[in-house]
Amino acid sequence: MSRGIGGVEVVQQYLPEWGAVVLALLTQLGDIWFLATVFAALYWFGVPNRDDVATLAGVWLSGIGLYNGLKELFGFPRPDRPLLETELLPPVVQPLYEATAFATGYGFPSGHAVNVTIVYVGLAALLPVGTARTRFGAAAAVVATVSFTRVALGVHYVIDVVVGVAVGLTLLAGTWHLVRRLPVDGATVSFGLAVVFGGFFLATLGTDAAIEGFAVLGAALGAFGGWQLVALERHLGAEPRSTRRSALRSRPAAVRGGLAALALLPLLTALALVVLSSAYAAGGAAGLATAAAVFVPTRFSSRR
Repeated sequence: MSRGIGGVEVVQQYLPEWGAVVLALLTQLGDIWFLATVFAALYWFGVPNRDDVATLAGVWLSGIGLYNGLKELFGFPRPDRPLLETELLPPVVQPLYEATAFATGYGFPSGHAVNVTIVYVGLAALLPVGTARTRFGAAAAVVATVSFTRVALGVHYVIDVVVGVAVGLTLLAGTWHLVRRLPVDGATVSFGLAVVFGGFFLATLGTDAAIEGFAVLGAALGAFGGWQLVALERHLGAEPRSTRRSALRSRPAAVRGGLAALALLPLLTALALVVLSSAYAAGGAAGLATAAAVFVPTRFSSRR
């Protein structure tokens, strides 16, 4: 039995053509570029708390590695049923629709469904706005809307988005469980998991490893290394009260510095291999850019 079970056809049958562009815009609420912008703004201004935002960003990066790896493992194709042919739209709108309403690669599970579940449900738990019922209700509405757009646009089957939501919730709950149990800060845990799942994605690509695989792993390494630099700066910035405390303080500082080096040195090496492989260089560049995005805002706020 097909995993589609008629879901795409049923949804598209009752949608007017004029709604195609609206759906293409709404689906961007779960796109990587949009969510990265959200995290950058929240992290820069420290809203609600920079450590919590970093921890949730790590869960999101873990999700990107996980669902991409699962896509490669299952290798299930997307439905070949676009909601609307581009030629039917006005020429002014066509480029926008092409950029937002189409997708390539494998379809199971839905990456957008994983993304919106992790990010919006996670933010509902963190943001001190309104009541918990209101926040989680709004998060559920966004998750349902984006999931619906993926099916309506013909880039996913219903089961793809259902499993995507389940993957997102499982990863979110599992990471919070680890954060509560492990004796390290939450961002280190979640960024560490992101490295693991980024490696999982790259491994599923095998000899066909492409720029995307190296970029995902590189971003995870950069985020982990950048956060270790943040923690190192905090340790060094704490005023010691005695020589003994200063000696004790040097131990976690050395650990943080060592972890940062382990994460960032491969990125520098990969960036230097641009002549041999553009994929390596792309991974190094993505990782170093992510490390800067994690570390620089804390330096700015500390100086301010």
